[in-house]
Amino acid sequence: MKIIATGTRPTVRATPEYFTGTVWQDPVISAPEPARVRALIVAFEPGARTAWHTHPLGQTLLVVSGTGRVGLRGQAPQVIHTGDTIWFAPGEEHWHGASPNNAMSHLAIQEDLDGRAADWLEKVSDVDYRQPAQGAGG
Repeated sequence: MKIIATGTRPTVRATPEYFTGTVWQDPVISAPEPARVRALIVAFEPGARTAWHTHPLGQTLLVVSGTGRVGLRGQAPQVIHTGDTIWFAPGEEHWHGASPNNAMSHLAIQEDLDGRAADWLEKVSDVDYRQPAQGAGG
């Protein structure tokens, strides 16, 4: 057993290479092998979002606060709210972030495969991000 005390790992700003806007990350777990689970809390300021990306073994998001958006390639964004859980299948091209006017934080859970948990693609364009979103309040 290992207990990691709160506040012992610093919050870091997400790399601008893979994100648009201001995004903060707090590590939760990077389990040692043979486990593969990786988890972090990601906080997006209004308008901030990931680049397009995939996960070799899929990804689960749990929205812990705020209102955000998620998008799949070729589809209009969907609105997400506190308490929503989102599953992205392995290899599914997607993005996620805050709504244009509200912040959003989520717990992101994924597994490593051969040392990688994500494959990053191009940034989400403003046109794709600002499409009318499906769902309420987004």
